[in-house]
Amino acid sequence: MSRRIILLAHGSSDKRWCETFEGLAQPTLDAVPDSLIAYMELASPSLQSVISDAAKEGVTEFSIIPLFLAAGRHLRKDVPAMIRELEQSLGVTIDLGAPVGDNPLLGFAIRDLVQQQVSS
Repeated sequence: MSRRIILLAHGSSDKRWCETFEGLAQPTLDAVPDSLIAYMELASPSLQSVISDAAKEGVTEFSIIPLFLAAGRHLRKDVPAMIRELEQSLGVTIDLGAPVGDNPLLGFAIRDLVQQQVSS
């Protein structure tokens, strides 16, 4: 079975917050087969439910791309603990990538957005 790519956002009980991340994720979801969005907490679908559902379909390998600007406590401690638990309970392999904020391309995208707003 194919590897699932999971775009992981923090999550919020505010639906508008989630809609923002779903909009940001949509181009990737449209372009990358077997990609999904999941939330660490406070929103659905949860990381646990996405991985559990895919494992029931026979998927055994996952790559998580955190939609975080930096690796704070959640990415250094909470998410790795969640991953260990899921790997042990479901017999899957989960790779945790660097937060998108670590990629220098994001800095250029922010620059372009700022220049666009300033010149408008």
